Amino acid sequence: MARSGKKSPPPPPAYAPAYAPPPAYEAVPNSAAVSKNKNNKNKSAKVKDDYSSEGVQDNDPFLLPGSDFTLLTIITILSAIVRLFRIYQPDSVVFDEVHFGGFASKYIKGKFFMDVHPPLAKLMITLFGWLAGFDGSFDFKEIGKDYIEPGVPYVAMRMFPAICGILLAPTMFLTLKAAGCRSTTAFLGAGLIIFENGLLTQARLILLDSPLMIGTALTALGFTAFTNQQELGPAKAFTPSWWFWLAITGLGLGITASIKWVGLFTIAWVGSLTLIQLWVVLGDYKHVSPRAFTKHFMARAFCLIVIPLTFYMAMFGIHFLCLTNPGDGDGFMSSEFQSTLNSKAMQDVPADVLMGSRVTIRHVNTQGGYLHSHPLMYPTGSKQQQITLYPHKDDNNVWLLENQTQPLGIDGQPINGTSAWDNLPETPYIKDGMILRLYHLPTHRRLHSHDVRPPVTEADWQNEVSAYGYEGFDGDANDFFRVEIVKKESKRGVAQERLRTIDTKFKLVHIMTGCVLFSHKVKLPDWASEQQEVTCAKGGSLPNSLWYIESNDHPQLGADAEKVNYRNPGFFGKFWELQKVMWKTNAGLVESHAWDSRPEAWPILRRGINFWGRQHRQVYLMGNPIIWWSATAAVVIYVLFKGIAILRWQRSCNDYANPIFKRFDYEVGTSVLGWALHYFPFYLMQRQLFLHHYFPALYFAIIAFCQVFDFVTARISLVKDKVIFNRLGAVLFLALSMVVFWLFSPLAYGNPWTKAECNRVKLFSTWDFDCNTFLDSYDNYYGITPTSQKPSQNPVQGTPQRPGVANAPPQAQKPIANQEQQAAKQEPSANPVGQRILSREEKVEYRDQDGNLLNAEQVEALKGKVEFKTQYETRTRVIDANGNEIQLGGSGTPKVVSAPKASQPVAPPHPDVQGVDQETLNVPAAEEVVPEAKKSVDGEKEAEEKVAKPASESNEATASQDIEQSEEVKAAQEKLQTMLERIQKVAGNVDNLKNTASQDIEQSEDVKAAQEKIQKLVERIQKVAGNVDNLKNTVAEKAGDKVEQVEEKAEQVVEKVQEVAEPAKEQAQEAAEKVAEKVEEATKQPKEKIESVVDNVKEEAAEKAEQVQEKVAEKAEQIREKAQEAGEKAQEVVLEKADQVEKKAEEIGEKAQEVVLEKADQVEKKAEEVGEKAQEKTEAKDEL
Repeated sequence: MARSGKKSPPPPPAYAPAYAPPPAYEAVPNSAAVSKNKNNKNKSAKVKDDYSSEGVQDNDPFLLPGSDFTLLTIITILSAIVRLFRIYQPDSVVFDEVHFGGFASKYIKGKFFMDVHPPLAKLMITLFGWLAGFDGSFDFKEIGKDYIEPGVPYVAMRMFPAICGILLAPTMFLTLKAAGCRSTTAFLGAGLIIFENGLLTQARLILLDSPLMIGTALTALGFTAFTNQQELGPAKAFTPSWWFWLAITGLGLGITASIKWVGLFTIAWVGSLTLIQLWVVLGDYKHVSPRAFTKHFMARAFCLIVIPLTFYMAMFGIHFLCLTNPGDGDGFMSSEFQSTLNSKAMQDVPADVLMGSRVTIRHVNTQGGYLHSHPLMYPTGSKQQQITLYPHKDDNNVWLLENQTQPLGIDGQPINGTSAWDNLPETPYIKDGMILRLYHLPTHRRLHSHDVRPPVTEADWQNEVSAYGYEGFDGDANDFFRVEIVKKESKRGVAQERLRTIDTKFKLVHIMTGCVLFSHKVKLPDWASEQQEVTCAKGGSLPNSLWYIESNDHPQLGADAEKVNYRNPGFFGKFWELQKVMWKTNAGLVESHAWDSRPEAWPILRRGINFWGRQHRQVYLMGNPIIWWSATAAVVIYVLFKGIAILRWQRSCNDYANPIFKRFDYEVGTSVLGWALHYFPFYLMQRQLFLHHYFPALYFAIIAFCQVFDFVTARISLVKDKVIFNRLGAVLFLALSMVVFWLFSPLAYGNPWTKAECNRVKLFSTWDFDCNTFLDSYDNYYGITPTSQKPSQNPVQGTPQRPGVANAPPQAQKPIANQEQQAAKQEPSANPVGQRILSREEKVEYRDQDGNLLNAEQVEALKGKVEFKTQYETRTRVIDANGNEIQLGGSGTPKVVSAPKASQPVAPPHPDVQGVDQETLNVPAAEEVVPEAKKSVDGEKEAEEKVAKPASESNEATASQDIEQSEEVKAAQEKLQTMLERIQKVAGNVDNLKNTASQDIEQSEDVKAAQEKIQKLVERIQKVAGNVDNLKNTVAEKAGDKVEQVEEKAEQVVEKVQEVAEPAKEQAQEAAEKVAEKVEEATKQPKEKIESVVDNVKEEAAEKAEQVQEKVAEKAEQIREKAQEAGEKAQEVVLEKADQVEKKAEEIGEKAQEVVLEKADQVEKKAEEVGEKAQEKTEAKDEL
């Protein structure tokens, strides 16, 4: 290996152009000097010291010779022929046409939708369809749905992707010419694009990948041409050609990013190379002043940032102008966003929320809609009325906010009824921490929760939420919810202290259980119209527990009340919000798919995607193996070359002094960088990935292959003057690619094929197109009617009938997880010789994940518990007069079969679309059949019990239902009898307590003591009165009168004591009687229920024993404990009342004693004074 005498200069960076600034780059001659000295190769060229690159000529596509434009025309015509050949087939919906055709319908109708991709390509598909007369009435709902009968202009809609596919080939030709390749090499590259089966398949359908590819190709062409102008040096800077290709690059970036976000990888490619260019320009201090460098920078900033961003935002502006009506996708957006849609706008509403306000309550996080209830019961659990989240405005969304007690009127009595809060002099605001009841006005039930598992999310940390009660029913403690305002989520100010419409975000905490009203993206089954589940969660996430009030009405909030409304987000607010929702939804597509693949499988073409299959034809997305493997080999060759070049540079080899070596490194390296930036980021993604995600990287790999081919056959010194190598190599490789293309073309066009030819080219088992789909020979296809022919109303012998999809399951059915997809395999409908066709049968089959056929009962049992995937398979059965099924064999002769053949794979719907909900719970199939939800009737559930049950008895209904399903009749009866005896015993204890309390009250020792004291006082007064009798008659009479007055007063005191004691006695008796009555009623109701339970148990005893045996014991024990607790509480109440009466009687006795003693003392003192005065008078008389 030759070495230079001095150390070689360091090589340029991996993808850096061989620019001139020393010491890394040598000075290069310009193109004029090269032209002048081409006949004198030994003469030294004039050396330039600017940032131009060595070995670069002006390859502006506008300066191509006429022969190249002739080739360009031939390429375009050939590409059109290949792309447009039989573009009308298949004439039914194929793969992602379900979604992108459906988006066109929504654009025409103006219905808002949400898709993870930007709108440009979808807008163009819509434009082509609208120009062809499409009115948006066709819904594209399922693969295989016919286009012909409804008159859908599907060919016109497919023309836009086809035109993009046609233009891709000439764009490749121009790109290779701008990169300096020979015309033969450029023609080869264009041919590889034309005859690449995968690109062909995508370009013939209503899909986004063909527009994405032309956007990527336009960007590559613009930047390659701009780079060529840039490498020519300062003389070409800021010329019209320089500006044009820079602007085209920016426009291409905007187009690519406006079709799919894969365009961000293209932006990364252009951005990284642009930074290298600016770095090199910055190093040319001789020719580039700071002002000139600023001009370079600003030109690139405007063309590569401002133009793409403006174009991208303009596409969303058109998107918003087209979608002005509510649609399926507005549920993804915020309420502010939705308020900008027609019929979604809201009038100004009162800001303050008062007790008694009629409100609608919306969930914050999932944007699933309004807190909602309707007259349908849960089929399981408590079987009370359903509570859901409903995305549309409806009368069933209206709730009345009540206090935990009714307001008091002027007379101090409670005001009943829903209008109780309407006319109060001062209606209170609802503040943080207040306890509320939410009354559902349409059904007269209150929001309710209890310790019962929800019907779908059967998690221990979540409780069922229901609507409970009836009109006039006071409710129970399980209706109480506490308002907790989340201040950091609410608007600053008053909204953080009390409820304010729209501005306040709050939680509703259930008082009895401590759980929080909660909703998440889990849909209920058909019995709840697939509305979103609402539960009461303990420890649920904060975003899923937040609510706010959207509408508010109260009679006391008049026209002059403060009003609020949603803030108008404006274009930029809507734009930014939609970007975030698209990003979040895109990142959420993480579930596996039947036809997904990982990035490591793409370069080697390990497997494809099954798009469509009907009538023994199939559309399968698969690339041309020769082209894919050759492109991958070119990338590998460059990586090996770069590794060896770095090692040789480290060993001081002067390889980079060779302009050919340097240009190979930069030019091929640029293309490999584009391949790497469009390929390796997919390794970081956890979302669903498919083979078509590799197409942009494949395009750069094909460019790299053509560049390597051009260097090897036309640019190295050994073959530079031998054109035959370049031309012969191009012809041979292109011919080989065409042969392989032709072999696999039936999978791209959906043409007839035979099993033998299919098996011959199926080299690997991972190529999972099914060769058994096809017939044994082409002759057998002559008896099959094209799908575009309408079926005959009265089939005649020998006239084939068009098979179609019959009795297809509704769209609402969704895929069973990991279920393998099956395709429709149509048997030939040719009339067999000697047979008379009586009928044709079409049916829908349901299979489990293992392919086992499910009967009608099994399917019905699984409804509501699992999700179904529509298989879109149609099996036409031809029956002869004897009832035997007729099937054509390989030779075309009829043969009788006893059973239909297995159906073949059909492409499932692509999940990469709006409405994908990764949080939706897939409930495993259960053995028990879930009954249909029943309509609710006011008071139906509550009529079973005349008295509202307290919170402690909330599980009784569930326990009774479980007992009814018990097979162990005797065990259940014994347990229930024991429970009844215990309840009766408690009732007896209460009666004894009542009698004892009555006796204790009547014979209270304190009352007797008070009576004895009063008697003693009377005797004492009488004794004092006797002493006074000894006085003079006049004094004795006065004293006697006083004594009589004292006796009367004493008697009055006794009567008052008795009057006070008697009501206390009666109150105690009444309290005891009420407790006894409640216990008797509580005892009587279980007796009636037990009799009904026993009857039902006897009828169903043989069916449902093992399932409920444990539940019976558990529930009976709970009921026994609760009954015992009720008895103990009743006993405590009676004793407490008795103690209160006793204390009250004692207080009254003590007060009476004090009064009597005080009066007696007064009488005694007065008698003594009277006696003393009488004695003094007597003594005075004696003295006289």
